[in-house]
Amino acid sequence: MQDQHIASAFDRDLEGVQAQIMKMGGMVENAIRLSAKSLETRDEELAEEVRGADKAIDALEHQINESAARVIALRAPTAIDLRLILSVIKISANLERIGDYAKNMAKRTGVLNTMPAVNDSGAAIRRMAGTVEGMLKDALDAYIQRDAELAQAVIDRDEDVDQMYNALFREFLTFMLEDPRNITACMHLHFIAKNTERMGDHVTAIAEQVVYLVTGAHPDEARPKADRTSVAPQV
Repeated sequence: MQDQHIASAFDRDLEGVQAQIMKMGGMVENAIRLSAKSLETRDEELAEEVRGADKAIDALEHQINESAARVIALRAPTAIDLRLILSVIKISANLERIGDYAKNMAKRTGVLNTMPAVNDSGAAIRRMAGTVEGMLKDALDAYIQRDAELAQAVIDRDEDVDQMYNALFREFLTFMLEDPRNITACMHLHFIAKNTERMGDHVTAIAEQVVYLVTGAHPDEARPKADRTSVAPQV
């Protein structure tokens, strides 16, 4: 009877922590969406909203870590239960980093508003961010549903984000070569695009954690990166 009581108490604790993870995930999804929108529409007020919301995301990560540590201390979980708690800590850390990248994107909005727009780059970055946001939603759904196949599909989609980044990198390079007056704006835009690509990497890390949680094994093969911008050209 006592073991059953302990198990039910652990389940309640776990449900509470997972509810915090889903709340944090929703806040981060919103940060991705609004930061990209503020860039495209050149809306500094919206960008400021994203920057302010990042403090709440950071605070929630701290709460999740404290809750997870308390569960470990009080319930002494083992095997799959311990893996569940550790996955919460790792997922919240990745969500916090994604929130930081969204905040960094929003910080650049005010700077870019002092410069002429560079083609439709804001819309292109918003499409890229929308892909990452969709990946994050699916990764969190996979976590709650314990769906390794959906998590693997998220991992596979990261290549799409890398390809979008590669295309933007080449585009910005072209704009800078065509007109040196574009250099400063394109450097800021490249920084934003790279941050968005890194968001995709952290979403992928969440999906990989789900695969490990469900199967007990990490994805079989090392994930190849489609970002080729740092590879030296062949001579």
